[in-house]
Amino acid sequence: MNRKRNTAISLAAAVLSGVLVYSIYVVQLRHVQEQEMVRVVVPKRFIAAGERIAAEDLTYMPLSRSAVNEAMLLQPQEADGWEAVVPLGVDEPVLKWKLDRYRLMPNRSESTFQIPRSYVLSVSNGIRAGDRVMVYVTGENTASVRLFDEPVTVASVKSSNNVEVDNADQSNLMSLADNDKERMYASRRDANAMIDYVNLNLTEEQWMRIDEQCKGGGKLVIAYSPTSFDAVQDGRSEEQ
Repeated sequence: MNRKRNTAISLAAAVLSGVLVYSIYVVQLRHVQEQEMVRVVVPKRFIAAGERIAAEDLTYMPLSRSAVNEAMLLQPQEADGWEAVVPLGVDEPVLKWKLDRYRLMPNRSESTFQIPRSYVLSVSNGIRAGDRVMVYVTGENTASVRLFDEPVTVASVKSSNNVEVDNADQSNLMSLADNDKERMYASRRDANAMIDYVNLNLTEEQWMRIDEQCKGGGKLVIAYSPTSFDAVQDGRSEEQ
């Protein structure tokens, strides 16, 4: 009887020991997997906002798998030829939202329309390429209304000499990307010319609405909206 009981106890102890060993193995395996290193893309040097990135500007840095997220680039070729939306520090993992290829190009549902001068009553002298603007319509026989609920993107602002209106020393786009509100303000005060032509990225429906309103006697008022600066701040807040 005692022999059977001892045998049963030994078997139970062996099973428990096996379970304990397996549990330790699973925990260690999971720990090793979490500590497994993944190579992510980082800059070799400081890259300023607005600067176009080349593959040779980038290298790899090992990072634990648990710290890697979907926004991080794993191959330098993914950033080759793209533009830095915000400054990129040395050895800082490159995130997809910090890059853009054609910042002033219209999206798939838009086209870039030059607004005829005869359609425009006034343009805020502070607007610059890359800004988001509100569009209003007014006129003697037209009720004053805001045409679109959301602001639209300015593709370019040109002088009468077909020169982009901006601050030659510190462009608005660079200041916007650097999150530098003071320089943005200064660049709008120290522009190199008056605005004569405005190009907006619009959907076909938006352009048709503008055309219809202006052919009916309305005039456009194009006003700067601070959402351009806010969008950069929001993007940084989400990252943090």
